[in-house]
Amino acid sequence: MTADQPNKEFVEGKVLLFNKPLYWTSFDLVRKVRNIIKFQLNIKKLKVGHAGTLDPLASGLLIICTGKETRNIEIYQADQKEYHAKIFLGATTPSFDLETEIDHYYPTAHITRKTIESALRTLTGRQMQYPPQYSAKFVNGKRAYLFARKGEKIELRIKEVLVHDISLVSFDLPVLEIRVICGKGTYIRSLARDIGALLSSGAHILELIRIRIGKFELKDALNIEEFERNLVLL
Repeated sequence: MTADQPNKEFVEGKVLLFNKPLYWTSFDLVRKVRNIIKFQLNIKKLKVGHAGTLDPLASGLLIICTGKETRNIEIYQADQKEYHAKIFLGATTPSFDLETEIDHYYPTAHITRKTIESALRTLTGRQMQYPPQYSAKFVNGKRAYLFARKGEKIELRIKEVLVHDISLVSFDLPVLEIRVICGKGTYIRSLARDIGALLSSGAHILELIRIRIGKFELKDALNIEEFERNLVLL
């Protein structure tokens, strides 16, 4: 391998698989990867982007593309995705996860495995879904979460999403765990909200991990420290 071959590989285009750390935004990881590559390989200009946003309070697989491979980001974004979610029943938060404090409590004594399985079946297939107010959707040129964090309520359009499968992994009140296989644009936080509503209760996400995008799996992903260490060895 010649000295400049790694440089050319990243400019020509690479698909990199990362395990996004909890509390990082997807752009935090993109920025860190870009800076590491540019510094370690002395590349002055390099396109870097991600294929599918993960919430700060979600972890798991994030595809990052470099160079000419960024042209294919939309292709990867359109791929089927798989998530593992831990959901708390009996309480809601404005963000549908732990970013915000609990705002309402609800009864749960009436909830059974049978009613949960019925709710999951109802939410499988093509669904009309409202995105969370705390989301990265653009509204009037700004991210929706910027309005939400100021306490400003905004109108977010309902959209059709495709949920291929939701399976119950475990159930021990007030917590249930589910595995979701879905299409582009599906908000798992919104699914949690809808599960709570269907159960005549409330719900929010405790933990969310993306484990697959198309053919790419979390088990093959690197954390940022491993990536930096490996790059130094090139």
